[in-house]
Amino acid sequence: MKISEMREKQQRLVAEARSLRDEIKDDTAEARVAEIDAAHDKAMAEYDKLEERIKREEALEARERDLNAADERRPNGESRTVKPGQVEKTADELYAEAFRGFLRGGRASLSPEQRSILKAVEERGQSVGTQTQGGYLVPGQFLAELIKSLKAWGPMMDPGVTRMLNTATGATITMPSMNDTGNEGALIGENQQVSVSEIAFGTKSLDAYKYTSGVVLISDELLQDAVMDVEGIVRDAMSERIGRIANRHLTTGDGASKPNGIVSAAGTTAAAGASAITFDDLFNLEHSVDPAYRSDPSVGWQFNDSTLKALRKLKDLNGNYIWQPADVKGGAPASISDYRYSINQAIADIGTGNKSVLFGAMNKYAVRVVSEFAMKRLVERYADFGQVGLIGFMRLDGELLDSAAVKTLLHP
Repeated sequence: MKISEMREKQQRLVAEARSLRDEIKDDTAEARVAEIDAAHDKAMAEYDKLEERIKREEALEARERDLNAADERRPNGESRTVKPGQVEKTADELYAEAFRGFLRGGRASLSPEQRSILKAVEERGQSVGTQTQGGYLVPGQFLAELIKSLKAWGPMMDPGVTRMLNTATGATITMPSMNDTGNEGALIGENQQVSVSEIAFGTKSLDAYKYTSGVVLISDELLQDAVMDVEGIVRDAMSERIGRIANRHLTTGDGASKPNGIVSAAGTTAAAGASAITFDDLFNLEHSVDPAYRSDPSVGWQFNDSTLKALRKLKDLNGNYIWQPADVKGGAPASISDYRYSINQAIADIGTGNKSVLFGAMNKYAVRVVSEFAMKRLVERYADFGQVGLIGFMRLDGELLDSAAVKTLLHP
């Protein structure tokens, strides 16, 4: 099925689901309401599956375009074709080839030149505080692809949602925080003194907490297979593992030897009920955020998939559904009350004492990532299983720079 056909099917599913919901009246029997709810949820589940298929197809097409545009090479670093007048390889390309050799065969498989290349980068990294004993820093392209993959496991590592800061070292950095929404200019007469309105400046610190993927086991046969994209397999496994815990800590971390999560740092607005969300709850949450932040390009909602299921059934005071599917032709994303949203599975479900919905200017949350990813190779420990263990290490932190910019919905 083509992407355009899947989009058309999505539109039909939304129309069918809403037609069912419109059947519900004040005197509709509970059994019929339950039946309609089940049919609505089934249609929306199929809608979501199609959305995932579309994203995979679009990602595949994008990767194919990148591969076609790139200088094609075999997994072991050898050129597929030797072209007349071929330019000399860059330092980054030489490092990537050496690292690829280390990944597949360890230090013993490297040429003296490749060992020298890896050692030079390792020593340079150690001079700025990066500890890579027993391993090496991954190449720049590997790191770029890994960071790009992290956002698949939650919006907190998505540069389109939060403010991403890449730093060369892990030294603590101090960020200014400011809330000047309560101040405004003034009209003065001739020869009058200007009054002073101080800006509410503060500071927030961003550290570099160390995260690991844990051991990723790769079979000897896979490493020896020149056709397999071992780098891609390892990168995907590590991005999933680190992506999940990083998104969770950046969402709900308490700031104790870990990031101060956006839910923990944001202000709260009370919901009316413990086990449900109403349109009024969302309206109050939206308007608890200053209009200046509501006009920020990064403004939007965050909630988990279970909450989205409930929000899709809500209508506003005019009887219109507050959830709108993406307008592909117009380029508008799916929205709740005309604001885009992100699914974040680290946010709690609707329930007593839970914070189930976030709203505000999400780029006021800064995510600091050290632009280095170290990888170690374990051989002897898993040799009797015919496997090699690979461990990745990454450093990051996060902090909400202005607690007034984002609010959460707190259930009683």
